[in-house]
Amino acid sequence: MQLLIRWCDTIIHPKWQLSSTLWGAVGSRGRHTQASVTTGLANGDFTPAWFSGLWYVVSMVSDCKVFLGKKDHLLMSSRTIRAMPGGNLSVHMEFPRADGCHQLDAEYLRVGSEGHFRVPALGYLDVRVADTDYDTFAVLYIYKELEGALSTMVQLYRDLPSPHHCEPRSSQGPCCASGRTQEASPQATKAFQDFYPTVGLPNDMMVMLPKSDVCSSAGKEAS
Repeated sequence: MQLLIRWCDTIIHPKWQLSSTLWGAVGSRGRHTQASVTTGLANGDFTPAWFSGLWYVVSMVSDCKVFLGKKDHLLMSSRTIRAMPGGNLSVHMEFPRADGCHQLDAEYLRVGSEGHFRVPALGYLDVRVADTDYDTFAVLYIYKELEGALSTMVQLYRDLPSPHHCEPRSSQGPCCASGRTQEASPQATKAFQDFYPTVGLPNDMMVMLPKSDVCSSAGKEAS
């Protein structure tokens, strides 16, 4: 298997890497600073157990150079999240690619208040659950550094249950609501679109991700 390099939450083939000189220039120019983040969740209101389960990343926005160059070719990925002791999260990620389903596991380490994390293994300096209803959507803010390159990303998570997945995340809200599809609900879209401009990300850096069967059970067997 050829070496795969992770940049800006995207698995990139080595031939797509930018030169270290260019990344050094981006990271050292001193203009990319972390935005002040105001979330829709009051400190202490985030409940990790309710956030656990299977989520799909249906939309992303980022100022990462590699992401911007490849965003029109990216597909919907998934996150299987499990609450851990102390407020940490264990996260299993699956990324559909042309050569199959790429999988990755990472631990999100709680920092301070609930819903605030760092992920050293991925270079995530600051991860925050900016908004969620626990059942149907979540908005995640990520500020990361990798080899001197700093970038900001916001992801929209959606719950896309199959007919066999009808277990609510929390005691609130509907489960397997009639007509639920992969399209984000108006509430989810509004939360996402209202948030990412507040951290300095414009509309032209956003992409809606198409669904793929590469990481489904059938897709994994076929690959």
